Amino acid sequence: MAGTASTYDKALSDFRELDRKIRRYYEAVSLLSWDMRTGAPRKGLDVRSETVGMLSSEAFQLATSPLAGELLEQLEEKEAFNQLGEIDRKLVLESRKNYDRSVKIPPKLYEEYVVLTSQSESAWEEARKNNDFAAFQGYLDRVIGYTNQFIDLWGPKETRYDTLLDEYEPDMTVAELDGIFSSLRGELVPLAAAIAASPNKPSRSFLEGHFDREKQKEFSRYMLGQLGFDFEAGRIDESAHPFQTTINLKDVRITTRYLADDLTSALFGTIHEAGHALYEQNVSPELAGTSLCSGTSMGIHESQSRFWENTIGRSRPFWQRYYGELQGRFPDQLRISAEDFYRSQNTVQPSLIRIEADELTYNLHIIIRYEIEKMIFNEGAKAADLPAIWNEKYREYLGLTPPTDAVGVMQDVHWSAGLFGYFPSYSLGNMYAAQLSDTMERELPQTWELVAKGELAPIREWMTQRVHQYGKLRTPKEIILGATGKPLDSSHLVKYLRDKYTDIYKL
Repeated sequence: MAGTASTYDKALSDFRELDRKIRRYYEAVSLLSWDMRTGAPRKGLDVRSETVGMLSSEAFQLATSPLAGELLEQLEEKEAFNQLGEIDRKLVLESRKNYDRSVKIPPKLYEEYVVLTSQSESAWEEARKNNDFAAFQGYLDRVIGYTNQFIDLWGPKETRYDTLLDEYEPDMTVAELDGIFSSLRGELVPLAAAIAASPNKPSRSFLEGHFDREKQKEFSRYMLGQLGFDFEAGRIDESAHPFQTTINLKDVRITTRYLADDLTSALFGTIHEAGHALYEQNVSPELAGTSLCSGTSMGIHESQSRFWENTIGRSRPFWQRYYGELQGRFPDQLRISAEDFYRSQNTVQPSLIRIEADELTYNLHIIIRYEIEKMIFNEGAKAADLPAIWNEKYREYLGLTPPTDAVGVMQDVHWSAGLFGYFPSYSLGNMYAAQLSDTMERELPQTWELVAKGELAPIREWMTQRVHQYGKLRTPKEIILGATGKPLDSSHLVKYLRDKYTDIYKL
């Protein structure tokens, strides 16, 4: 039955209020989860996990309530929908997609899952520290089991793993990713072989030694300020695995990990997470308080972290500007030139740890995880099988065998948190970043002069105008097409890597 204008107005008002209420619950969940990973007393984690589960369940029930369904139906009526502004239309479309997906999950099952993943993350952290996969295996099996239940309830797409991919990168498929990764591997493996054969290899020996953690913290905060991170709307802390979380538009938090024997882990980890934070801090205020006030996909989100970490943070002009400031804090260790430091941060050498991998081989780390996740959900691989599968793939792709599970199958937090389907976003992010950078250099021809002077605001503002401001108002495909004028094309990443490493290794 058609409604009246006043009926539609009330439906829209009630819908907005419901969306705000759901967001407030998730703000509390985000804050509690952040606390659990940054220093909450270990003995309180089980109770905290139950609290997180209860609040998440409350938000979930609101989002899948009969009221939510009724309001969506009213606002989807042609007359009502045509009267909505751009933001409200997108909010209705996104809410419908999430409603149809979530309403299939029983609230009790969802609450159990949230409690499990909170406990699983804590168990992973302890097991990783003790190199004890057996202590984590049971949790991982249960997380996989719940995820499989969700796939059954949602209804598998072309493959079971396609169902998970869509959650992090809308409309991305296994068929598409298989083609992208095959092409990328075909281009990068010969380049890596040419680099390995080059006699012009950068030295990293000077990076061995002791680097005061407090000085690292000081430089991390300084670098965040240079990048444009708003400390009045965010903060930086420590955790076992660096991450970024958004409480709300004015409370965006990052963490990093300081290692006394490794200067660059925290340095580039901080810049990476800052890229995520700059995205979240620069979403349009018009979207504040709505479920659109966040990055549009994990691939686009990773494009921002990878852009700042690698395209900018590992560039020659960047270290021409900032090396002196870093060297001043570690004069005894850094007795080399800015050029040598730049080259040292762009070595290509297979490594065991994903977050410490070079730009070129990093994609192989992602392909390994992608293939394992497909094996779990499309072929039925169990948690007990994963250490052996992981080690074999590292031997095949990188020529390395992890000496322990701590630096092997347990190195990432993602699976403990149930984030299956997330990993491909990292390589997609590399591709998006290269394509965005290519366009930016043409539209902002003074880009590298600005970087060399430490004037990074115009670069950040370019990204804000093309990407950040839209939040979830635009899809990933709309973002990349609108910003660059064409769909995603992996050739930009290949060109960027070939040009950069041909110069560094004098190929």
